[in-house]
Amino acid sequence: MNTRSWWLMISVGLGMLLNPLNSSMVSVAIPRLQHVFQLDFTVVSWIIFSFYIASAISNPVVGKASDLFGRKKIFITGLLVAFAASLFAPLSSSFGWLIVFRIVQSIGTSMMISVGMAIIRIHIKEKQATALSVLTIFQSGAATIGPFVGGVLIHWWDWPAIFFVNIPFVALSLLFSWRMIPKDETPTSAARPMSLRQWLDLVDASGILLFTAGLVPLLVGLLSVKSSGHVSSTHVALGLTGLVLLGIFVHHEFKAASPFIPLRTLAKYPAITWVNVEFIVVNLLFYALFFGIPSYLQTVRHVSEFHTGILMLSLGLCSLLASPLAGRWIDKSGPRPALLAAAILMTLGSVWIVTWNQASPVISVCLALAAFGICNGLNSVGLQATLFQSSPKEIIGVASGLFSTSRNLGAILSSLLIGIVIGDQFSFGGFRVLGIILTVVALSLVLMNRRRRESGQREEP
Repeated sequence: MNTRSWWLMISVGLGMLLNPLNSSMVSVAIPRLQHVFQLDFTVVSWIIFSFYIASAISNPVVGKASDLFGRKKIFITGLLVAFAASLFAPLSSSFGWLIVFRIVQSIGTSMMISVGMAIIRIHIKEKQATALSVLTIFQSGAATIGPFVGGVLIHWWDWPAIFFVNIPFVALSLLFSWRMIPKDETPTSAARPMSLRQWLDLVDASGILLFTAGLVPLLVGLLSVKSSGHVSSTHVALGLTGLVLLGIFVHHEFKAASPFIPLRTLAKYPAITWVNVEFIVVNLLFYALFFGIPSYLQTVRHVSEFHTGILMLSLGLCSLLASPLAGRWIDKSGPRPALLAAAILMTLGSVWIVTWNQASPVISVCLALAAFGICNGLNSVGLQATLFQSSPKEIIGVASGLFSTSRNLGAILSSLLIGIVIGDQFSFGGFRVLGIILTVVALSLVLMNRRRRESGQREEP
């Protein structure tokens, strides 16, 4: 790749790292926010879930918008939205306003996540797996060092610092992106004037509302069960309402002329669907450990927050080291061998966690974190490469948006899994049960990738 391609990747990467950085960094601010706003844990935890829910909803919308209106425009707009949210969130007069700016921040950073991969896919023609590995370094590195960075910032400058820290990254990405991202071709949607009704039909406003109206009550019902520890008629009503509305949404998307989640297209290209399903499962497993191991260290092992952050760096560093190696491997051999290796390593790592006890040596924890860091690098690059192989160029923005949504859904499901298995009080026994469940999940990925590889070998001449 030439120098311009590398600068393009850096420009895009600086914007894309904001979403994973902010989704992980804020977790260490929960106790401080509880004290500042005088709220219980259940209410304050919505600063995390609101971010994931907003990302899950906005990613496919933004992906489609980039295909219609231009990817550079969407990327630059996302930077400006993230800048405004990061500037005003620390000035919030109440927790409600903080949640509002947190949602705005999620939408802005999601705009860059959804469009960034598409920009690289279109403008870098050679060694795309290597290019994806560079983006994975930005994303995975930001996600895994987020808790450590957040802890340091809050220790020295209090909770507003976790928002202000975004501003230099936004400024650098805006400066580089304005110069390095090529101009968009004129979208066909802009070639003719449209009424408000036509614009709403074009972006499928009805589908967006149905998707949101279905997903939010379903998640609220599930999260309420998690926080309260019991199932009530209200929880059941919320869950059923969400499921019914999501069913109506699916029916609507198959009939819509311009659906924001193209279910007919996904039916036409089933490989895209399977990539997203696998990405959900991979992230369920990864984030269950990403959120679960720190609680094990602090609650069971009584390790301080600062030292827990240092231990978690082993996951991030191994992910960073594995990503470029994965890119080179995939450029030569394709994504299947790397994905199979990652699934096997995740299974071994999950089995290793089940063997832990209250006095397991620290090196044992570091080895497990390193294994899952390597898996994260292999999976992120491998599944993105598989997505690009499966997606026609004209829907790459939509496909990228759905891919990012799959990451968020996996994170949400991991939190629900932890709540269901472990309950209100973290215990070592519950953590061991979680490890057993994750072992089964990882083993299913091994079987899935093994069948896919064997199927690919039979199709080769």
